Amino acid sequence: MLALEFVSTLRATRAGLTDTLSDVAGMTEWGRAHAAELGLGQSFVASEKLRREVVELRQAVRSLFARAVAPGPASSADADRLPGFAESIALVNATTLAVPMAPRLEWPDGEDPKATNVLAGRAEVSPRLRAVLAASAVELLAGAHREHLRACPAPRCVLYFVKEHARQEWCSVACGNRARAARHYRQHRDD
Repeated sequence: MLALEFVSTLRATRAGLTDTLSDVAGMTEWGRAHAAELGLGQSFVASEKLRREVVELRQAVRSLFARAVAPGPASSADADRLPGFAESIALVNATTLAVPMAPRLEWPDGEDPKATNVLAGRAEVSPRLRAVLAASAVELLAGAHREHLRACPAPRCVLYFVKEHARQEWCSVACGNRARAARHYRQHRDD
C-alpha cells in the first residue's frame, strides 16, 4: 500500500530515526522507486520545495494514522510533533482536491479486473505527486484496512502496518524477535 510506504519513509534504525525524505537526493530516489505509482518518469528530480511539501503531507498523514490506531498508542517516532487532527485532515483533503483523479479499469489477461485512480488532468509535478499520495491515504483510512491499521509496539520501531492475521502483533518478524528479546531481558534482569 502506497500510503504505508509513504509514512514509512520515517523509520528507526540502530543509529536512531532515519528520514528517507530528509534531503532532495532522498526524495528523488524515493520518487523514482515509486515512479509507476506516482506517475513520475525515471528522470524525476525533486526540488527542495517539493520535498518540503511532501514531508508536510507525510506528517499530516501520520497524524491521521495516529488517530486511526487510537485508543492504541501512536508511533513513537513523532507523536509529539504531529500537526493537529483538523489541520491534517484539511491538508490531506485540499491536496486530493488540487488535482482531479478518475478511476480507470485495468483488466490484464488471466487476472481479475481492478480499478486504479489516475490523474484526470495535467498538473505540475508537486501537486500531482502529492495528490496521488493523499488519495492513497484517504483510500486506506476510509476503507476496510483502517480497522486493521496498527502502530508497531516493538522497541524503537516507529512504523505503521496493516494487521494481516489475528495473531500478528508487529510489523515484521524482526520486530517480533526484538520485542520478545526485550521482554525476556526485562524478566531475567529482575531475577
